[in-house]
Amino acid sequence: MHARDILIDGYGRIQEEVHAALDGLGPDELNARPVPDANSVAWLVWHLTRVQDDHVADAFDLDQVWLAQGWEKRFGLGLPRHDTGYGHSAAKVAKVRVDTGGLLTGYYDAVHEQTLGLLRELPAKDLERIVDERWDPPVTLGVRLVSVLSDDLQHIGQAAYVRGLLGSAAA
Repeated sequence: MHARDILIDGYGRIQEEVHAALDGLGPDELNARPVPDANSVAWLVWHLTRVQDDHVADAFDLDQVWLAQGWEKRFGLGLPRHDTGYGHSAAKVAKVRVDTGGLLTGYYDAVHEQTLGLLRELPAKDLERIVDERWDPPVTLGVRLVSVLSDDLQHIGQAAYVRGLLGSAAA
């Protein structure tokens, strides 16, 4: 099995979990925050998608799907164009509101397709390519892809947990 096949499988699991976490939620559940400083399901899914979009596009020297396909305008969040949610205050988290899970899954699926297209064509030697020299040691493409995978899985787990909390509170 090639490393790219493992990455494709891993990123596919994120997509499955994104759809599962959002399935059947209305605007109240999507945007609910269990406590005032907590993240909503909508913010968590938006953020994990922004991180994947930003980091993968940067590593492959491509435009972000967020901008290139007009998702920034569709969301209309009033945040800076390249904002990924990193370090968001409670007030900025509150700006990430959606009316439907379809907006989030649409954006995630578009980013996922770009990611998979890149991974399917990825030669093994490219995983050693340095993509970020700001770190010591410098970050390779392989490390960056695993880092995004890890971050996204953590955030979708958090979204599933928040969804569960909301379901428990409603019961």
